[in-house]
Amino acid sequence: MKTTVIFGFLGSKRDAGDTEERWDIWRPTVALGMYSDLRVKRLELFYSPEIVELLNRVTADLHQISPELIVSPHAMPFDDPWDFEEVYAKLFDFMKQYRFDLETEEYLFHIKTGTHAWQICYFLLTEARFFPGKLLQSFAPRPNKPEEKGIGTYHIIDLDTSKYKQIVTRFEQERRDSVTFLKSGIVTRNKAFNELIGQIEMVALRTREPILLTGGTGTGKSQLAKRIYELKKFQERVSGQFVAVNAATLRGEQAMSTLFGYIKGSFTGAGADRAGLLLTANRGVLFLDEIGELGLDEQAMLLRAIEEKHFLPVGSDAEVESDFQLIAATNKDLNDNIVTGTFREDLLARINLWTFCLPDLKDRCEDIEPNIDYELVQYALRNNQKIMFNKDARERFTGFAVSLEAEWRANFRDLNAAVVRMATLSTGGRITIETVENEIEHLRTNWNRQVKKDEDVLLLQTILGKERLAELDLFDAVQLAKVLRICRESKSLAESGRKLFQYSRTKKKSANDTDRVSKYLAAFGLDWENVKDQ
Repeated sequence: MKTTVIFGFLGSKRDAGDTEERWDIWRPTVALGMYSDLRVKRLELFYSPEIVELLNRVTADLHQISPELIVSPHAMPFDDPWDFEEVYAKLFDFMKQYRFDLETEEYLFHIKTGTHAWQICYFLLTEARFFPGKLLQSFAPRPNKPEEKGIGTYHIIDLDTSKYKQIVTRFEQERRDSVTFLKSGIVTRNKAFNELIGQIEMVALRTREPILLTGGTGTGKSQLAKRIYELKKFQERVSGQFVAVNAATLRGEQAMSTLFGYIKGSFTGAGADRAGLLLTANRGVLFLDEIGELGLDEQAMLLRAIEEKHFLPVGSDAEVESDFQLIAATNKDLNDNIVTGTFREDLLARINLWTFCLPDLKDRCEDIEPNIDYELVQYALRNNQKIMFNKDARERFTGFAVSLEAEWRANFRDLNAAVVRMATLSTGGRITIETVENEIEHLRTNWNRQVKKDEDVLLLQTILGKERLAELDLFDAVQLAKVLRICRESKSLAESGRKLFQYSRTKKKSANDTDRVSKYLAAFGLDWENVKDQ
């Protein structure tokens, strides 16, 4: 059997009494040694230094009624016993150094005496398991119970809520509601995705550390970030705003001033002080989409702002403070950016604490149908018009949507666009099989165009490498991809020249198409041999 140890605070008023009549008065601390069904081995008794005389009297009374009870007094001076911060700090420090023996002892915290600040701190320390025990609440004798005279009653409270079925049920329902909220109310069926959202829900409500959302374009990163903020706001985990910005839209000085703000006169056009997005997001959430597009200088300042909550506005010598939570998103592998020198390794290490990769829509086939229904509901809300599928039309589109033929290259953006187009072209509030067939053909054509574009990018990457390709203007990239493709399809440099300059060569007396192609390739550091060999 484990022995019982009670922690308590000596009450200057409730435990007072120095005459024989004190035995008829209920004194909560003295009563701890009088309960016949509560055998106490040791009482760890906190007291204010100015009431030492009362401590000695109560200790003597406890020994009189319970000779085996050990009273261990601990002086606990306070500047203000009602100061919650001071009380919690001193109790926490005491519990941190106290040697608990959980194998042979069980612990109770007597919460009847002391200020309300004391009692609240008892509760918090016990609930957080810094105090590994239970709460002991004692009550004064009831007038109609003479046998309780001077003793009263007590009740033990176990704050391990997992033991209380009704509370556990409420917690589970609350969590299910939170997870459903993050999924926009969509009853998703994909097990891996549901587990992922469950993890995100726990992290969102338990931490203010950065969260990194990865995944392909259109997988729902932006929408999820907003829902995380709204959940935290509802649960009173944040009080500030949700501030969103796409890093791909920030360039040069504009990036610095937009993110970190500026002071009047810091550059041409800065006619007044302006708060940046980081300051606007104070006590709220900053959502930085496509963080991989952020410049290196901005990355360095962002890292400091995350770690220290301080940063310098453009042109200012005085730091400002902003306690924001960062949610970042990217559709790239930031480790590749580190290799190319376009992303800071220390920043990735800081924002990579909680990383969640959202799967592509084609990897969640069982969730496509409920998402189609969701998109129809959203269309109805926006346009005040309810649209439904004919039975055969729904079967046709759903069958196509979950097939291998459906690429969903832009994920939910593709699905949303498809539903909007079909709903807009529907007649009489019904989407027909004809409308579905036209939409399927539209999607096929669009995806085929994207495949060709991707093939061009792959060809340029193979021959030039990612770094050199990133330095090309779109105009040059499109033209060079076409030239390289024709060169690869030709048997010789001369043949490629004839194909590329088939009209202009007829206007010249002596066409030198081979030289023209060679010079064009040389402008990009290429020649015929390495174009054909790669």
